[in-house]
Amino acid sequence: MPEQISERARLRGDCARCFGLCCVALPFTASADFAVTKPAGTPCRNLGGDHRCGIHTELRQRGFGGCTVYDCFGAGQRVSQVTFGGQDWRTGSKEHARRMLDVFPVVRQLHELLWYLTEALSLTAARPVHTELGELLERTEELTFGSPDELAALDVAAHRQEVNVLLLRTSELARAGVRGRKKDRRGADLIGAGLRGADLRGASLRGAYLIAADLTGADLRDADLIGADLRDADLTDADLTGAFFLTQPQLDAARGSAGTRLPASVTHPVHWTAAAL
Repeated sequence: MPEQISERARLRGDCARCFGLCCVALPFTASADFAVTKPAGTPCRNLGGDHRCGIHTELRQRGFGGCTVYDCFGAGQRVSQVTFGGQDWRTGSKEHARRMLDVFPVVRQLHELLWYLTEALSLTAARPVHTELGELLERTEELTFGSPDELAALDVAAHRQEVNVLLLRTSELARAGVRGRKKDRRGADLIGAGLRGADLRGASLRGAYLIAADLTGADLRDADLIGADLRDADLTDADLTGAFFLTQPQLDAARGSAGTRLPASVTHPVHWTAAAL
């Protein structure tokens, strides 16, 4: 496995090396998460000429909380600096801009898969599939180096499905040794559920809807949280030690405290600390 792939810092957004692609390519609708509606391909009104957000330090206060829970997994700088060689969407032709904005979501999906595959390789219990994981990671990495035309034509859904099969196997291996492992809660509707102090150790919560769920003091050790919707979920004093496939955007969308225990791959969101003050 190439050394740079194993460095998770490379799979986090670096706005200083990006041309504000997420602020242009992605659409959003006026809601609790966004103060206004913006169609795809249109620059956000808060995007400055330097490709930086003009209200970055006030996003939540100004009604753009949705922006604070988004991470491109490093796709922004990859597309800006590698795929398009440092030429931004403003100074190039309209076709150049269109191609850049079309390619960005594709590379973002590939980088998300790189994040999951990298984490899967860090799980000792998944050693029986480490060889397959390493091969798939390298192949996914190779795809990110495709030309704009190759990336635009890529069947990302098919590749994601191939990766998902192996990630499911990884999850089974990682959770197999957990005593009293809970039944599969994959895709479960747990919106607003009262799960205070719940024993969810080793549970599969893949794609579960945990919006506004009360998980105060819950035991989520060694749980599979890939794709779980944690928007406004209360993780105060919950234990997520060893939980895997958990991303920073998922945590940023939740609520928590200094007492919330997290795996080493993520950090306590700044707004958790601010809320406690």
